[in-house]
Amino acid sequence: MSRFMAAIGQFLADVRKQKLRTTLTLLGITWGTVAVVVLLAFGVGLERQTKKRFHGLGDRVVMVFGGTTTRSFEGFPDGRSIRLREDDAWILAAQIPEIERISPEYSRWNTPVRNGRQVLRPNIAGVWPDYTFMRNVIPDMGGRFINQEDIDSRRRVVVLGNRARDFLFEDKAEDVDVVGRQIMIGATPFTIVGVMKPKQQSSSYSSRDRDRVFIPGSTHHAMFGHLYLNNIVYQTASADASRRVEGRVYELLGRKYRFDAADEDALGVWDTTEFEKMFEYLFTGFHIFFAIVGSFTLTVGGIGVANIMYVVVRERTREIGIKRSVGARRQDILRPFFIEATSIVLIGGALGFVLSLGLVKLVSFGDMEEFIGAPQVSPTVAIVTMVLLGLVGTAAGYFPARKAAGLDPVECLRQ
Repeated sequence: MSRFMAAIGQFLADVRKQKLRTTLTLLGITWGTVAVVVLLAFGVGLERQTKKRFHGLGDRVVMVFGGTTTRSFEGFPDGRSIRLREDDAWILAAQIPEIERISPEYSRWNTPVRNGRQVLRPNIAGVWPDYTFMRNVIPDMGGRFINQEDIDSRRRVVVLGNRARDFLFEDKAEDVDVVGRQIMIGATPFTIVGVMKPKQQSSSYSSRDRDRVFIPGSTHHAMFGHLYLNNIVYQTASADASRRVEGRVYELLGRKYRFDAADEDALGVWDTTEFEKMFEYLFTGFHIFFAIVGSFTLTVGGIGVANIMYVVVRERTREIGIKRSVGARRQDILRPFFIEATSIVLIGGALGFVLSLGLVKLVSFGDMEEFIGAPQVSPTVAIVTMVLLGLVGTAAGYFPARKAAGLDPVECLRQ
């Protein structure tokens, strides 16, 4: 302990003696730490924001669209269009136990939706009750989504996307409850039973949910007479089951519509689970890139520490010779130089970490969160930074200290 305190005392004496040199060295480590922490924090914030926006589409959901065959099969030529019907969804639900929820989906464009003089031509979706859970179309307080009674009775009820609601009732304050009021879809009155809670959504296949209106699928079919669905939406019980379920979907629909189950173009399948895996790989690459870029800056600071320590070794060469000549061991020479270098790195790292937290906090007050997310110093960021600081501190202290411990006492005394 006394040797350690002596090394610290020597370090403080060197700091007082060479204030400018020590300050510049500390700034190098501080700036390197800021680079690592801030870059990784922005990477974490961007990843979380992207996933949050992507999950606005839904979790573990798959959208199935009709496609065009590219292979002849059982006497049927290629180039046939596959059009999905409502009962296809119920066949899939009955035959594939891994499907947890499912909903056929009709779509209708260019039919006016009107409230007084406000006229909107959104995508009108005809869906079933499970749609709300799969697609995260959650009604705001005081409202509800479409239920089974609406389906069975073909009720004329509607759930509005939040921005569709704002447009149709723009003369009203946002906190005015519109549930229970009526709007016109075409020439038919519909009662509003819910308004979608605002959500972030980066992906869609018809339009953003905030701009859509949702009515019971049975009502949609009776009102517009569509024979074919726009798509089928289903949710698997687990992400691992997604590929197996997709294979079964091709098998069952291929059997019904007489196409080769290996013909991937016969159906259009958008599996959000696979899409999310691509995001994970992408952001893993981003994090590695940010860590490398930040570590380069931190390494430059570490090189500065090592250079300074080599200068200190040269300045104290005679002192080293005297210590060795009176019996000091190699580790007695190595220890103070190693402690001095690691102390500089630790102090600079601590200052950089505090400064990084301040910068991250300052940025969080800006308007960038909606686009790139709020930078976050997660435990992973802290651990990576500490590991890099440890490696830099060890390297910056060990090599100059080893050189000092390996000096010939006779040569040292000659200087």
